[in-house]
Amino acid sequence: MRLQVEPASAALGGRVQPPGDKSVSHRAALFGGLAEGTTRIHGFLEAEDTLATLHAMQALGAEVRRDGGEIEIRGGELRAPETVLDLGNAGTGIRLLAGALAGHRSLIGQRLVLTGDASLQKRPMGRIIRPLARMGAQIEADQGRAPLTVRVSTLHGCEHELEIASAQVKSAILLAGLQADGRTSVIEPGPSRDHTERLLPAFGAQPERFDGGVAVSGPVTLQAAEVTVPGDLSSAAFLVAAALLVPDSAIELGPVGLNPTRDGFLRIVEAMAPGRVQSAIDSQASAGDEPVGTLTVRAPDRLQAIDIPADWVPLAIDEFPIVMAMAAAAEGVTRIRGAAELRVKESDRLAVMAEQLGRLGVRVDEYPDGADVYGGAVNGGVVDAGGDHRIAMSLAVLALVANGPVAIDGAEWIRTSYPGFVDDLAALGARAVWA
Repeated sequence: MRLQVEPASAALGGRVQPPGDKSVSHRAALFGGLAEGTTRIHGFLEAEDTLATLHAMQALGAEVRRDGGEIEIRGGELRAPETVLDLGNAGTGIRLLAGALAGHRSLIGQRLVLTGDASLQKRPMGRIIRPLARMGAQIEADQGRAPLTVRVSTLHGCEHELEIASAQVKSAILLAGLQADGRTSVIEPGPSRDHTERLLPAFGAQPERFDGGVAVSGPVTLQAAEVTVPGDLSSAAFLVAAALLVPDSAIELGPVGLNPTRDGFLRIVEAMAPGRVQSAIDSQASAGDEPVGTLTVRAPDRLQAIDIPADWVPLAIDEFPIVMAMAAAAEGVTRIRGAAELRVKESDRLAVMAEQLGRLGVRVDEYPDGADVYGGAVNGGVVDAGGDHRIAMSLAVLALVANGPVAIDGAEWIRTSYPGFVDDLAALGARAVWA
């Protein structure tokens, strides 16, 4: 499906509520299905990825009631499904679920198959299979890719030292650790998102944080909770970028999650447009242990190119497509390094963004772990999202400052994380229509 975006003819303005946080929604659905009792989730993101996780929990025996973004899940003892568990395009869903099921005590001896769409089947799963195998998990995969065949077995806790900081890998191990005998610890070379550690206490588990890592002691049976999902900072990032790019724009976004382990995007925009994005924590709007607040955005005269520090990369890993789009219209050369992880997301985001920006007349020098993006004029034209929702939205935002219309093929992937994106852009004054 093609999305046609016109260059902005006036400043953007208004207030928008970003959709529920994708990462928290995945975890709330999964934990609710594992927990005994009825979990209530407020503000759940109803997008294709998160609904895939919710449907997987239903297939495993959880009872689910939906009313818009309000979800009730009655979980507890799981049963083996009659068919494969299809996680669609949800990398978070399949990796966390594999960890949660590998040693689940009500499924010992059962054989489960987890799969996804063609895109998900290209993503590396060895990064969770190897550490889980050290705990006794039996997971088979062809060349480390989905489908995953899980033969549920008894697990034993152990210490894991990860080569790359990854919230998905860490979370898969911790969820396996809740079913394992003894202590399971994860040590990372740098910070990664801590949504799992923040949410588990609401379900009765108590992760132990220490310098450089986190641990759980099992076995633990989760208990039902009430969860409020904050607005998604990664979704808000597209609207922040739009307001920074279009001259004289001024918008407000919120409430939105302001978790400090994913604030790399805010650090980047502060460096590119000092003082133009203000965040204010609202203690009354907190979502459990997740800090929540409002973002106020005012356009600068022009964005400035920067060298992005490597230690910011894990804190903004999902936002790099929109960062590259912003860099295309900034003054100077923006340099990104230490971001090889972008090559194993929904697409090879470095390669796809480099190619599509090139179609719009933007020079990008690509490297194995990053890119140099040369800011300047952006042409109109036809681009392709490459099967990636974040690339589709990033190109749509950049189109607002192109010198002609931009048509984005494959833009239907936006539905996996932000179904209301085009409507929210329109609410701020942008012109984008499905063709």
